Amino acid sequence: MSTPPAQPPAPELFTWEFATDPYPAYAWLREHAPVHRAKLPSGVEAWLVTRYADARQALADQRLSKNPAHHAESPHAKGKTGIPGERKAELMTHLLNIDPPDHTRLRRLVSKAFTPRRVAEFAPRVQELTDGLIDSFAAKGEADLIHEFAFPLPIYAICDLLGVPREDQDDFRDWAGMMIRHGGGPRGGVARSVKKMRGYLAELIHRKRLDPGDDLISGLIKASDHGEHLTENEAAAMAFILLFAGFETTVNLVGNGVYALLRDPGQRERLQASLAAGERGLLETGVEELLRYDGPVELATWRYAMEPLTIGGQRIPAGDPVLVVLAAADRDPERFGDPDTLDLSRRDNQHLGYGHGIHYCIGAPLARLEGQIALATLLTRLPDLRLAADPDDLRWRGGLIMRGLRTLPVDFTPLAS
Repeated sequence: MSTPPAQPPAPELFTWEFATDPYPAYAWLREHAPVHRAKLPSGVEAWLVTRYADARQALADQRLSKNPAHHAESPHAKGKTGIPGERKAELMTHLLNIDPPDHTRLRRLVSKAFTPRRVAEFAPRVQELTDGLIDSFAAKGEADLIHEFAFPLPIYAICDLLGVPREDQDDFRDWAGMMIRHGGGPRGGVARSVKKMRGYLAELIHRKRLDPGDDLISGLIKASDHGEHLTENEAAAMAFILLFAGFETTVNLVGNGVYALLRDPGQRERLQASLAAGERGLLETGVEELLRYDGPVELATWRYAMEPLTIGGQRIPAGDPVLVVLAAADRDPERFGDPDTLDLSRRDNQHLGYGHGIHYCIGAPLARLEGQIALATLLTRLPDLRLAADPDDLRWRGGLIMRGLRTLPVDFTPLAS
């Protein structure tokens, strides 16, 4: 009687090597342990959901709560820390950490201020910011595209959209830089940056309540539905999460996207030729493909089982944390043909890069707008753009949720013919 072949050993997760290229490990999990219980770097144990169908189900399953209080119900919690949101209550009243009916009310109010029309009308300002940043380093012939372009572009853009005065925006850049460098953790300089940012936003909201303008914060204050308004604390929390989530996802979309294109010259040249011909179709499908291929959000934000439930055939006890691995789901061969290949013209690309269900990213239209303008302008103005470092020498930021490069050194001096 023949012995069945031994299962290959499980990959080691959450190491620096894993962060550089997590996709082989995710492929192993999809095949051998699609709903896998893992110990996270914080010491907390959570279920990782890696197949597309399971991920889509979990993202829309209202038995999975966004409120960290439900983690206390888990027999595995045992007083462990490391769950984001187990901090000050004033940080909790935003869309990422609440459930219906409060989520429904807040999202409806925020949607009245953060409209598609407001985003579309913001395009000229995004273009102006993009050109100004490229102007600042174009003469050098080289740049770090993370620090000189991908990071400042969305932070200045979201500050403008929210209504933060220009003279205060460099402070926001400093605070956001501290948070993004250290993964948004609760200690040291990060905690001080969060406190300063929240304090500033609370004061700004109070001023705009007295003297509103045509900005998003004023829109949040004025938004009403059946007599309901956002409180000042709710408006401050929403401004905070729109600013933080609204800039970091775009940093990574631009950084990861440029890096993917630089490593695939054929796809980059296709896009450059399309842009030169005045066509935008490949740019639009291309940004969606970059979101699928190596998107800015690796894992969806935390969820907690409110009752025992089953995902992908695996029983999840009440209170256990669940992390939907968007990066794994978006490379599932059961859903996407040839998923490890970058194809800017890919159709039927219903990726999960910005989530699914009631918690679908409300800022996705703004991120798409910024990504399209940033990539199109870079590739048009700097046609000789190329990587100026060995890919093995690049480092990815730590942290569970976001996926992004620390630096992206490039050269764009014309090559001698």
